[in-house]
Amino acid sequence: MIDWNLRFNDERLREFAEELQRMSGRIGFKVSARGWCYLLEQARMINKDGFNKVEELINTCRRRGFLPVDFVAEEDARAFSGIENPTDGTIKSILKLMCRDVLTGERYYTPDWWDGEDYYIQMLVEKIDLKTLFSPVADEYHIPIANSKGWSSILQRAEYARRFKEAEERGLTCILLYCGDHDPDGLRISDTIRANLEQVAEVQWSDGEEGYDPADLEIVRFGLNYDFITQQGYTWIDNLITGSGKNLADPKHRNFRLPYVQQYLHTIGERKCEANAIVTTPNDARQLVRDAIESIIGDARNRFAEKRRIVRERYAELLEETGLREPIRAVIESDDEEN
Repeated sequence: MIDWNLRFNDERLREFAEELQRMSGRIGFKVSARGWCYLLEQARMINKDGFNKVEELINTCRRRGFLPVDFVAEEDARAFSGIENPTDGTIKSILKLMCRDVLTGERYYTPDWWDGEDYYIQMLVEKIDLKTLFSPVADEYHIPIANSKGWSSILQRAEYARRFKEAEERGLTCILLYCGDHDPDGLRISDTIRANLEQVAEVQWSDGEEGYDPADLEIVRFGLNYDFITQQGYTWIDNLITGSGKNLADPKHRNFRLPYVQQYLHTIGERKCEANAIVTTPNDARQLVRDAIESIIGDARNRFAEKRRIVRERYAELLEETGLREPIRAVIESDDEEN
């Protein structure tokens, strides 16, 4: 257990950073600073009253160089674009690399995964940790996934709404899967998401495409739910403080007397479970999202694999028909040296 009464000098910061790096090697994916709080709490190194202090320590270690600056998972919204790095190797080595890509070019052809399907799915999660954790599963089913934090952007909402619109026009039933915090607002997220989409329903795209009416969109919240939280033994935070810093359980809060808040207080009490807690049980978390997906489209991976097989087979036929395979192999096997 971390002793908060002792001063965190450089030696203690290094020890703390080394322990986190050891744990990181066992986890196998990046976690946000908040996610680390749950992992350390599960390891009984801290209590939940030390969460904010741990976040500060992690950021201090990143600033001081005791942890890599890219140690934690963060949003890339502020990342620079337009960065160009000089190419390693010779120009001929690039030619050979491109030739190898031609021989395996079927990788660059994306089939219409949703052709012949009944449903089209996208996914929103409330925290970056969930996006990191769920993305490998979502990728298996070719499901777009995003962090809902920061979805005030008109363009971002319009883009995923447009994909739903295009799918509905093809006769597909559209479903938005959602996973987030277990708190009063999180439990009524369907209303919030639909309202956010309605705000961009009248947009016009520069190519003439119109906005999307989400009236027929099915919004399925698959977590975090009370039974799953209890089953996994996740940590409850003993307050209902919102992102704005105000407490929903405070009678002075403007929403305090609304039915959804009162019902939550009556059934759950003045506590919440943050979605970041799910990083402490990664295997069960990924099974949760897999179950949610397969409850809608079954094991679509087999159908998707067949589409990929057809592309791979046809591409191989074209290489033979055009006579490209042998000349390309000759280039690949040639000497790397340039005259």
